[in-house]
Amino acid sequence: MAGMFELFADADASFRFRLTAPDGTVMALSKPFPDKPAAVAGIAAVREYAGMGFVTEIPAPEPRRSRVSSAARAFGGRAARRKRQVLLRWRQSLRPAAVVADFPAW
Repeated sequence: MAGMFELFADADASFRFRLTAPDGTVMALSKPFPDKPAAVAGIAAVREYAGMGFVTEIPAPEPRRSRVSSAARAFGGRAARRKRQVLLRWRQSLRPAAVVADFPAW
């Protein structure tokens, strides 16, 4: 047995339709239509396009990962700036210093 379209007037005096499964489960609910002929045209469009429609999966967005420490999250931008300053000074300390030697001229 096929599903059934039910056409009804909602609380706002707009017309809607719902598609129900043979067991009475509501499978789809339409948008509000201003009048009955527009709702019937909507049912005709669903009948026409539903059989030919492709199934497209829309992936969920990737969760954003924060590269900020928990202290920076707790204290805001000030802790993050301080952490960047400390890391910058540490990296600079790892660079070999330019060696300037005063060799006597022979």
